[in-house]
Amino acid sequence: MDVSVVVPVCNERENLDQLHREITAALGRVGGSYEVIYVDDGSIDGTTERLKTLHGGDPHVRLIIFRRNFGQTAAMAAGFRHSKGRVVVTLDGDLQNDPADIPMLINKLEEGYDLVSGWRRRRQDHFLSRRLPSMIANFIIRLTTNVRVHDYGCMLKAYKGEIARSLRLYGEMHRFIPAIAGDLGARIAEMPVNHRPRIHGRSKYGIGRVLRVVLDLLTVKFLSAFSTRPIHVFGTMGIVAGGAGGLLLAWLGFQRIFLGVELGSRPIVLLALLAVITGVQLVTLGLLGEMLARTYHESQGKPVYVIAEDLVAGQESKPQSGSAIVAAR
Repeated sequence: MDVSVVVPVCNERENLDQLHREITAALGRVGGSYEVIYVDDGSIDGTTERLKTLHGGDPHVRLIIFRRNFGQTAAMAAGFRHSKGRVVVTLDGDLQNDPADIPMLINKLEEGYDLVSGWRRRRQDHFLSRRLPSMIANFIIRLTTNVRVHDYGCMLKAYKGEIARSLRLYGEMHRFIPAIAGDLGARIAEMPVNHRPRIHGRSKYGIGRVLRVVLDLLTVKFLSAFSTRPIHVFGTMGIVAGGAGGLLLAWLGFQRIFLGVELGSRPIVLLALLAVITGVQLVTLGLLGEMLARTYHESQGKPVYVIAEDLVAGQESKPQSGSAIVAAR
């Protein structure tokens, strides 16, 4: 299979016919074999029946139907897992992503990139409810990660197939895929894409997602930077807290012994004791995290590295298609 297109949908019945026509036309320009994987994420508006009609009328359509709504990340994970294409493309089912951009993304991917992300430079959404939350979220992610992508939330992306199928996504991690891939050495490009106003249906996102982005970003940052060395996080905080508490106790002890200062009614004594106890607990938590991390990797045989190529003596270079880009909780 040359190209797999993964489309998560939830209550998008009125958009499906036009969306499928546009995807088919775009893939016709790409050429080669292809499949279109629709993942129905618990739709209740007749989307499932419409998808079954598309499946029955087009041999290129594959349909995955969830028993209930599991979220966009789960839908993408299912689509990736069941894809067969050398290239995997994702886009939203609301017609705001333009399928006509698919050939452009694939051509860019063929230049040697592992992931090409779309950039909705002229986004056609309401400012307060959609664009402002997205701007805040993208700024926070760029500030925290080393991948300077303008538009993390754009679903229109092209991946090498082995990269997409090796992703392990949980929670709402789909918006952090460029950051996850970038931390593991994937070559990432970004291209401006067309973005259209929503005609049918309603958006599933709003201003409330900024807090969720911050919480998920903490998880992604910890997993990408410290999942194999948690002692560096908790141990550092523990040493700082415990050291500060110890110095404060030493100064208070000096005052009591040599200067005769009464300490019984001074709250700073309790603060110093609390800092020392907290420091010991944080260091202990880091050691427990180290034990859990080692048990996790060793019991399941999970490598702590990603191989780009393995050059064997006397043989041609072979890309490591099984290398994992993982976001594990």
